[in-house]
Amino acid sequence: MATDEIVITAEGLGRRYRSLRALSDIDIQIGVGEIVGLVGPDGAGKTTLLQLFAAILDPSEGRCRVLGHDTVKQAARITSAIGYMAQGFTLYDRLTVAENLSFAAKIRGVPGNVAMARRRRLLDMAGLAPFLDRREGALSGGMRKKLALCANLIHEPPLLLLDEPGLGVDPLSRRELWQILGDLRLQKTTIVLSTSYMDEADRCDRVAFLDRGRLMTLGRPEEVRDRAKGHVYSVVSDRLAEAEAALHGMAGVLGIQWRADSVRFVMKPDADLSPAGRARLDALGQVAPAEPRMEDVFTILRGDQAAPDETGSAVVARPITDAAEGVPGGIDTQGLTRRFGDFVAVGDVTLAVAPGEIFGLLGANGAGKTTLIRMLCGLLPPSAGSATVAGVDVLSDPRRLRQRIGYMSQRFSLYPDLTVGENLSFFASAYGLSRRGAREAIGWAVAMTGLGGKRGEMVGRLSGAVRQRVALGCGILHRPTALFLDEPTSGVDPLARFRFWRLIRILAEEGMTVLVTTHNLEEAAYCHRLGLMDRGRLIATGDLPALRAHFPGRSLETPEDVFLAFMERERAGAGAGMAS
Repeated sequence: MATDEIVITAEGLGRRYRSLRALSDIDIQIGVGEIVGLVGPDGAGKTTLLQLFAAILDPSEGRCRVLGHDTVKQAARITSAIGYMAQGFTLYDRLTVAENLSFAAKIRGVPGNVAMARRRRLLDMAGLAPFLDRREGALSGGMRKKLALCANLIHEPPLLLLDEPGLGVDPLSRRELWQILGDLRLQKTTIVLSTSYMDEADRCDRVAFLDRGRLMTLGRPEEVRDRAKGHVYSVVSDRLAEAEAALHGMAGVLGIQWRADSVRFVMKPDADLSPAGRARLDALGQVAPAEPRMEDVFTILRGDQAAPDETGSAVVARPITDAAEGVPGGIDTQGLTRRFGDFVAVGDVTLAVAPGEIFGLLGANGAGKTTLIRMLCGLLPPSAGSATVAGVDVLSDPRRLRQRIGYMSQRFSLYPDLTVGENLSFFASAYGLSRRGAREAIGWAVAMTGLGGKRGEMVGRLSGAVRQRVALGCGILHRPTALFLDEPTSGVDPLARFRFWRLIRILAEEGMTVLVTTHNLEEAAYCHRLGLMDRGRLIATGDLPALRAHFPGRSLETPEDVFLAFMERERAGAGAGMAS
């Protein structure tokens, strides 16, 4: 790359926090107009690297130049020239869309007439022009992300640094966000972003994989995927549980991914399927090489860290608790509605979920999914309609309802200043378990979620993936018959997500009813059925083949294709209604 085409140069870049080495020996050059994606597991160093590029942090070793400036000696020049969007929202929730953008322009020194012209262009690009007077706190998650992006673009920075821009954003908004990024690339804006979505990594010009603070590989997505070529297989079978159990006992297997009709697995680069292993799998289904995906590269680069453990495989025996036995575990609603003043958050939802079923609830930000879950958990009274969960009317007996349900909210309700064991003990007490019941329930939950070596660790110091398992353990301690999971895998890496879903499937096979929301539509394939929500209404239910049947003649290969087809149809119908 010619010198005038280089935006970022890092040489031997590293960062320590006392004895912890967060980053080591990072060498990278990023050119004008590139989109570079940073991927890696929780704690790999992605955010630290972005903050070094942004001159927010100083390196402990090595050096970095951004836009021709040294990040230590000329930090002010860098911070005033770039756009940096952190994971958490940095907007003012009491200010309107217009006020947030005006404030961003003023602190960047953008003249008023220039700011107004740029504001119009940015709002049109982001689809936020109709919401100028809406407070930021009243926007959906996707709209807030786009507003934050606009605020970081008001001074037209040549470099944009984005930390998990798609986190917590629905697929429709993520697609719109990427259209904006594509337009910026055409204008020669350089973009560096971190992501836990592997489909986003595929959209980048180059992908940098970080693990334990080191740069493991850097290249175009197709080059990175080639690292997994010849090491990925699938078993198509109607005996998936047996196929997966067989794979867990095989030498050389690095990762196992459960799908609706198949099991994908990744072998170590220096290992092959043994003849005996191949014969065992052939007896269970059709074994064939599979085309590598970014998740498979993730697995290979993680090496032995990715190897499947036995979590959950031998711990399905249920503990003795004070919960009632033999209660019905399904969910049934009739015309369930929740209004906030004139606003209908959930409207006339009628739904039935069978015991032992995994039901996925999909929808755009603000569709009403969380409000529906909170009503089903007895945390929010419905304005109309009725609901029965695990044989209990949600209105008439909330105390008995809480004993029969588990709830894992978007923001895990854990106590960061307590250890894992102390959190589990607190929740066991809150559920009213006896001393003996609590001891046995905690032992079971710890074994089930693979937390055996973590009981004495402070929750606030754990990675997001481990906190996720702690939250699940706390939610299932009392052996609920129905489990509600609100975006449980948001922001965790693919391996943590695969392991988490394996636990969910085991619980469902034991008869637990599971209702889960997600914005990662790859997870839709793990659900028995799906429900699609839009603007408070349940617009469709069924498994993926049934949902595809709504669009005959269209090739809708992925769950995301199906979701977007429904959303586009709803938007088109709303537009036609307004026109008439």
